[in-house]
Amino acid sequence: MTFVLSQTDRRPMYVQIMDHIRQKIEIGDWRAGDQLPSIRELAVSLKISVITVKRAYLELEHAGVIVTQHGKGSFVADATERAQPGADQALDVLLQQAAALARAQGLDEGALIARLKQLKNKEETE
Repeated sequence: MTFVLSQTDRRPMYVQIMDHIRQKIEIGDWRAGDQLPSIRELAVSLKISVITVKRAYLELEHAGVIVTQHGKGSFVADATERAQPGADQALDVLLQQAAALARAQGLDEGALIARLKQLKNKEETE
């Protein structure tokens, strides 16, 4: 596997790593289930910090691009796993907006959670 990080690219290195992995997946070089290099292997080969690679992998995992199995490594997520994060991200945006609105109205976290539970219960009984 060849990773080339650009010294002229002003984006953080972890973002460059993420983009490179996404590109490999998009062009079909890496398919669902393929194992990625370990964080340590990639850090050594790129001569960068393990923390930088770990951040890239965590961001990709959060985005649903890869899945990590403790003790086994990180793998390209299958298409259904990769499709889910868009919905998760949309939900996150709505929840952030709800939290901001609750703060503006003087509601604390507990009150917001209680309201959410009430709405959920109401929906389930209808």
